[in-house]
Amino acid sequence: MRRIGILTGGGDCPGLNAVIRGVVQKCSMHEIEVFGFKKGWMGALTGEGETLSYEEVEDIHTLGGTILGSSRTNIMKVENGPEKVKETMKRLDLEGIVAVGGDDTLGVANKLQKMGMNMIGVPKTIDNDLSSTDYTFGFDTASNIVAEAIDRLHTTAKSHSRCIVVEVMGRHTGWIAINAGMASGAHEILIPEFPKTIDEVVGVIEDRRRRGKDYSIVCVAEGFELEGMDINSMEKDAFGNKRLEKKEIGHTLAKLIEEKTGMETRAVVLGHLQRGGSPSAFDRVLGTKMGVKAAELVVENRYGNMVALQGTNIVPVDLEKAVTVQKKVDEEFYRFASYFFR
Repeated sequence: MRRIGILTGGGDCPGLNAVIRGVVQKCSMHEIEVFGFKKGWMGALTGEGETLSYEEVEDIHTLGGTILGSSRTNIMKVENGPEKVKETMKRLDLEGIVAVGGDDTLGVANKLQKMGMNMIGVPKTIDNDLSSTDYTFGFDTASNIVAEAIDRLHTTAKSHSRCIVVEVMGRHTGWIAINAGMASGAHEILIPEFPKTIDEVVGVIEDRRRRGKDYSIVCVAEGFELEGMDINSMEKDAFGNKRLEKKEIGHTLAKLIEEKTGMETRAVVLGHLQRGGSPSAFDRVLGTKMGVKAAELVVENRYGNMVALQGTNIVPVDLEKAVTVQKKVDEEFYRFASYFFR
């Protein structure tokens, strides 16, 4: 009997369990066993995990998180990491691995593919910043959570004549901020792709006050940088990403806005709320479709690909191309959103 492995790496994301379910169900139809590694690439190093049956996963698509657990293990920084993964695959008789993750997790999968190990990627990130795919599962859920939070913050900001700065996820790109901010009527949206000065930010707030609007909502992605801000000395994780929780852009902005305007300002950091909980209907379906397509690639021995949503179709794309180009918010989209920065 053919056997493959599956793992979920990086931050948890609504829709992960739908992917696992899709892979297991489709593989079971072709008598292919699926071994679920625990804790992402850490499990691939140690072999910790279990064989998954369809009966075990048939109802998990409604659940948030991942039944396999996750980690930010970078096997390229572990001594003999790739060799250990290869030994694990041989010991468990696995012909390949379906890696579900973001650019870090899939970047590792791409390197292992080049080293002769069979890999298939499934794009997972609430940031929606992976190229070659129109949307990633988890993004819709996160955007709805943020939009609902900002809807609620409008009422308290207006009641107390305050400015509220809402910090949302988005390390390198501002997809969540711009989508949720537009949907909920944020008065200014600040994203990494388009740095601004504090005077530009304050200008929008003061213009609103001149027009008799005595409250403001500012939606800012965690990776946004005020021009002149230096974050090069920040701590980094195993993949070299800056630990943005140390940056506190939301609190930094709130303090500066209050100092420059005299307006009472508060910061709300939504943090892990955005990626927790049950996935939306869209993400349940998208995760399932991506899982099924990944399994189809296994059946057809088409390793070295990532599954992607293009239009309404799930298609295979070259894994190398998918992980080397980051999808950023384009200038036209941001210009469109800026019509409502008032």
